[in-house]
Formats: sequence, C-alpha cells, structure tokens
Amino acid sequence: MEVRRATIDDAAQIAEFNELLAEETEQRTLNEKTLLQGVKAILNDPAKGIYFLAEESETIVGQLMITYEWSDWRNGNFWWIQSVYVRKEFRDLGVFRTLYKHVEELASTRKDVCGLRLYVERENQAAHKAYEKMGMRQSDYEMFEKEFSV
Repeated sequence: MEVRRATIDDAAQIAEFNELLAEETEQRTLNEKTLLQGVKAILNDPAKGIYFLAEESETIVGQLMITYEWSDWRNGNFWWIQSVYVRKEFRDLGVFRTLYKHVEELASTRKDVCGLRLYVERENQAAHKAYEKMGMRQSDYEMFEKEFSV
C-alpha cells in the first residue's frame, strides 16, 4: 500500500468519500457542490490543509485530511486529523494504520508541529479503539461549536 499527497485531480474521489463518511457517521447528507468546492479549496491552498490518500494497486482505498491549529502555549501547530475514510471492503486491513503512521512520521520530523489531534463521535467505540491502538489518548477537553450556514 502506498500513501501519497492528494492533488486537484483527486477532488471528485475525496468528495465522494466525504459524502459517504457523513452518511455513515452522522446520517447527514452534504451539499455536493459545496463539498466539492471545499475539497478543491484545500487542494489548491495547502495553508488550509492537506489530504493524504492510501492506494492499493492504483485504487484509492482511503483518505485522511490534516488541518492546523496554532498553540501559543506550545509555540507550534497541532495537526488535526479529519475526514478519515476507508472503503468498506478495505476496512480492518491496515489502511488507517498506514495513513496514520505516515502522518505521524511526517509530523514528528517537523519542529513546527507539537502534536496530533482528532475528534470522534462519543458512541463510535470502534474508532476510539483504533485511535488508542495508535497511541492516542482521550484528552481532557470537550468540544463546543456554533455552526453558521454557508
């Protein structure tokens, strides 16, 4: 399995994975036009984030997105892991582990990265276990949000 950085040519596949992810995890239907524009915005502007793709025999089988959060307390960026998706038929085959290890290795070699973070649905115990296997631990913080319509 190979991991590579996504390019603009991958936008439609990433948007499709994100659509499936929203349906599976939140029973939410996303606006396809907005979603594709959002994916393209990241692919065209690395300051917003980076997508990494896992490929098996030239087929994209999984994805992971990184966004950034500056920590003044640590004088570094947390890399936030988001938009993780693995094709159903490739689950439990190490796709997420491969993507995570790739990102962890990249982040650990950079002086401007102080750690990795992600958020997960409270009830998604399979995801909790997967992240714990990677050496992550549940933080003491809870997330609050206010969403604005776009």
